[in-house]
Amino acid sequence: MSQRRPHGPVTPRAGRRPVEGRSPRRLRTALVGVVAGAALVLTAAPAVAVPPPPPNPTDDQLGAARSQQDAAAAEVGRIRALVATAEADLERVGVLAEAAGTAYEAAVEELQLAQEAADRAAEELRVADEAVAAAALRIAEFSRDSYMNGGSLTSSAALLDAEGPGELIQRAAMLDYVAATQLDVLGQFEVARVRQANAESSARATRDERATAEETAEAAKAQADAQLATQQAAYAEIERQKAQYEQQLQAAQIHLLELQGARNAHDQWVAQKAAEEAAAREAAERAARQAEAEAEAARNRANAGGGGGGGGGAVSGGGYIKPTSGRVSSCYGWRWGALHGGVDIAAPIGTDVYAVTSGVVRRAGTATGFGYAVYIEGDDGAVTVYGHVHRYFVAAGQRVSAGEKIAEVGNRGQSTGPHLHFEVHPSGRMYGGHVDPVPWLNARGVFVGGCGG
Repeated sequence: MSQRRPHGPVTPRAGRRPVEGRSPRRLRTALVGVVAGAALVLTAAPAVAVPPPPPNPTDDQLGAARSQQDAAAAEVGRIRALVATAEADLERVGVLAEAAGTAYEAAVEELQLAQEAADRAAEELRVADEAVAAAALRIAEFSRDSYMNGGSLTSSAALLDAEGPGELIQRAAMLDYVAATQLDVLGQFEVARVRQANAESSARATRDERATAEETAEAAKAQADAQLATQQAAYAEIERQKAQYEQQLQAAQIHLLELQGARNAHDQWVAQKAAEEAAAREAAERAARQAEAEAEAARNRANAGGGGGGGGGAVSGGGYIKPTSGRVSSCYGWRWGALHGGVDIAAPIGTDVYAVTSGVVRRAGTATGFGYAVYIEGDDGAVTVYGHVHRYFVAAGQRVSAGEKIAEVGNRGQSTGPHLHFEVHPSGRMYGGHVDPVPWLNARGVFVGGCGG
């Protein structure tokens, strides 16, 4: 509140020097006017417009408000420490859940590879079966011929028994073949049987082993998901308490500010009132002195002096591109016994996600642990993974170019906040062969910052 300058009736100017021959009565009238003006100033000066006093909180009220604010601040500090711990735990179980999801996908991939191996074993089994059948057929033919020609038929008798040159040549060829290959046929028969048994056993063992690995990975994934859900619920409860205590702190701060503001306003009012009263007294004294001087001048028939007052006022490269914009919030590496197989780039939901390099989309859609994810096999043979996306705009088999918008940053799956989880598999495998994406990108002229990059 700005101070107002005291004001009052303008002090009448002293009369001019009387002209020779004026009557004493007119002089007395002028002196009476001067005295009356001075009296009017003295009467009006104290009547300066002063606002009524504002409420003045007591020291006890201010102390209680400060204590309330300090208590709320202490609770906010305590709950913020709990929030920090909960955030760390949530990140830990999130990494474990994400790793469990990746392990499950890898187990599914291994099962697929095992099935392919089983298919190859089945093909080998089929070939072995055909070899067994062929060997058995050759033995059967030889046995039949032996039976028809007599079990004790000698080679000479068989040749002499021929009815003509053509049959003679045919029997000679048969006898030579049997003599040279009979043991080989029997040996091949036994080898084919052994290969058949080995192929069948290997295929069964491989399928059983991969199925067991898949079941184990699926159980680990379910357990990790349950732990993540529990930790997310605990984090949400702590966040709720944090919001409640922060609201209490804000209310206590507002209450203290109101009381302190009222005290300051009262102190200002007192200071202003004292200043205005002092200014009024000074104006009245100045007017009285001026009136007295003019009266004295009139009495002495001196020239009247002019008087007046003034007023015043208060006066901001190589075919590869960064996958999205944002800051690195989590780096590649092992944590709590699980591999965080990529780099997390925090950004608001809806932030554009780009293909790091040109290639073909291998998979796009739901993905365990990621909610939604896009897998691109680049022209360089490396598979790049974009996880936790909010929406995706590509489909499997689609050709994309480096820098093409393929998705948006999201918060789906086992995620503790909006971000893009980016992985690189130089081996070309969809779910294995992870490497640290930051140096991989740096080597290609792309710098995301953080993680030593």
